Amino acid sequence: MKWSIHQLSKYRQNGMPIDAEVQLDDVMKRNKDIRHISPVHVKGHCTFGASQMTCQFTMTATLTLPESRTWEDVEYPIEVDAVEVFSWIDPEHRGHDDEDIHYIDGEVIDLKPVLEELVLLEVPMQVFKEDTEGKVQGGKGWSYSTDEDVARQKENDEPKVDPRLADLAKYFDQTDE
Repeated sequence: MKWSIHQLSKYRQNGMPIDAEVQLDDVMKRNKDIRHISPVHVKGHCTFGASQMTCQFTMTATLTLPESRTWEDVEYPIEVDAVEVFSWIDPEHRGHDDEDIHYIDGEVIDLKPVLEELVLLEVPMQVFKEDTEGKVQGGKGWSYSTDEDVARQKENDEPKVDPRLADLAKYFDQTDE
């Protein structure tokens, strides 16, 4: 989704509608947890000022991510509402506090890097699939237990005496003779 600033001048009166699908495969290189991304659907409207473009849009996609317990593929839908401002004002007139403005160097506005950043911000730290709790049995040197399993095990286990203190327990069993 690239536009030249000159090309956008014809939309100055009524704005420019956006309704497109974009393939953002580069996000899989930037975040290795993303196994697949569907084409991103972007729908919205852009308005223009003297030296800036404001785009208000909604983007939807489906990410394929690893399930945190079983490592199986999980489809994770995302929907992001965003307002992005692009400016092609001269560098000497730019403000230093304008963190929300994407300054354009050159004659082309590229929306793709902004969309990639928005997708990367939506990736959760963990994804859980329904009905996977308890399916993981364990592996070499580790096991998986739910809170209920741990509580049940505590009820069934008899208190264990520390082997270093076992002789001390015998001391109290002796009778004074």
